[in-house]
Amino acid sequence: MSKQRNTVFQAIERKHNMHRHTAILIVSLFTGITVQARDSVAEGAARQVTAPVNLLHLITSGQMDYHIAPQYAVHDPASDIFQITNGILRISGRGYGYVATRETYRDYHLVIEFKWGEQTWGERAAKARDSGVLVHAHGAHGSVYKTWIPCVEANLIEGGMGDIYVVNPKGALRPCCVQVEAWRDRSGEWRWRPGAPRQTITDGRVRWLGCDEAWKDVKGFRGRRDIDVPAGEWNRLEIIAQGKTLRYLYNGWLVNEAHAVAPDEGKICLQTEAAELWVRRFELLPLFRLPPPDE
Repeated sequence: MSKQRNTVFQAIERKHNMHRHTAILIVSLFTGITVQARDSVAEGAARQVTAPVNLLHLITSGQMDYHIAPQYAVHDPASDIFQITNGILRISGRGYGYVATRETYRDYHLVIEFKWGEQTWGERAAKARDSGVLVHAHGAHGSVYKTWIPCVEANLIEGGMGDIYVVNPKGALRPCCVQVEAWRDRSGEWRWRPGAPRQTITDGRVRWLGCDEAWKDVKGFRGRRDIDVPAGEWNRLEIIAQGKTLRYLYNGWLVNEAHAVAPDEGKICLQTEAAELWVRRFELLPLFRLPPPDE
């Protein structure tokens, strides 16, 4: 596994080794966070994270908003879907939507530690377990397919951990947009590859570097190069939002990166998408002298 992993990520390590180790060091130094809210992203309105913010605490204290799409067969009340017991959040997955911060943020180091449960529901009962962390979210709740919000997603899906997903409604006045060094793989998907020509992405996903081209949307899928642990064990996703750059680190590996991200601030959301998910850590940390990104 380690030999295979080194082969897959050697290009990443050459360019980003210092960034990765710095990010991992930061995780060991901090443990917390602080939040508030706005309905839209205004220039200069977002809070730069200068002290830890515990997002699980914001859920417990009722300082988060929820949106659950009503048009699906499975759509339990948000209070039943998102429940915290003994400091651990259980997302039942019985609905499509998200929990969202009320305040907007910029320049932070997000850390989430999660594991999959066994339960899946509805039309996705036999499909890959799916969820996601949404950043730079703005605009009206449910304005995308009556379900999502304009954002850049860090995808949490079996076989696609760390995919970038750009989510926009049709005719958006302020669409989300990223530039990614990427190439088209044999399946026709954009895939991140450091040093490749930059592509402007306004809709859809960019696969993480090691994503299996034979990926199938089936429960329990595992690719040859996947770096997540088996379902039921704890994974860690980190999102470094630094200026107009986003970096995704998954279990210590830099797996995706975007530049010229617009907007570069917004709300932070955690999805429910028909799969049971447990979360023991969900927080924002200060950037703490990270090396400047390559713009």
